[in-house]
Amino acid sequence: MRIGLLGTGNVARALAQGWRAAGHDVLLGSRAPKERTDLGLPVADLSGTTAHAEVLVNATPGNVSVELLRSIGPSDLSGKVLIDVGVGLTDDYTALSHPDNSLAEQIQRAFPLTPVVKTLCTMDSTAMTAPDSLEGPSTVFLSGDDPAAKQLTGRLLTDLGWPPSSQLDIGGITTARGQEHFALLFMGIAGGLGSHTFNIKVVPRAAG
Repeated sequence: MRIGLLGTGNVARALAQGWRAAGHDVLLGSRAPKERTDLGLPVADLSGTTAHAEVLVNATPGNVSVELLRSIGPSDLSGKVLIDVGVGLTDDYTALSHPDNSLAEQIQRAFPLTPVVKTLCTMDSTAMTAPDSLEGPSTVFLSGDDPAAKQLTGRLLTDLGWPPSSQLDIGGITTARGQEHFALLFMGIAGGLGSHTFNIKVVPRAAG
């Protein structure tokens, strides 16, 4: 598939490399593409990346994502699945910039013709693209209102190394709040472990 990743930071680059290794056509989108020619990955402007892509990934800072997407325009985004992996944090990284809802909900409200799926925001970029590097299986969550968009996202997650048994659909786009608000616990766990590369696993009650 043609995957356009909006952003050129660590997360966008890691996901692009992971999907490219799986055989997908990836393109990074930047507001200043001429300044990002040293990444070892193809880069275009935001509009060019959007036009090229069958699937878009929002990997921009969550406190600027909606504004950035509006600069592209609703018509260019219409009908494209948008996988949102962003989390909005305050400048000092101590609180969420959207404490009463989620970035994914804000994007979905702003672009009702663009099915949004929230995923991969409960871990760092290393775990996103190398789940087998962790000590055992863990869980990746999916939130969204469009079943077909979630199925497509699930297939792309499998291409990154997440088997269906590790994928948990937790419901509509409002459940993205739980995924994003985990960022506060994530920072505490990272401090306790002394590492940002970890993930969580949902362990259900034993049968019987």
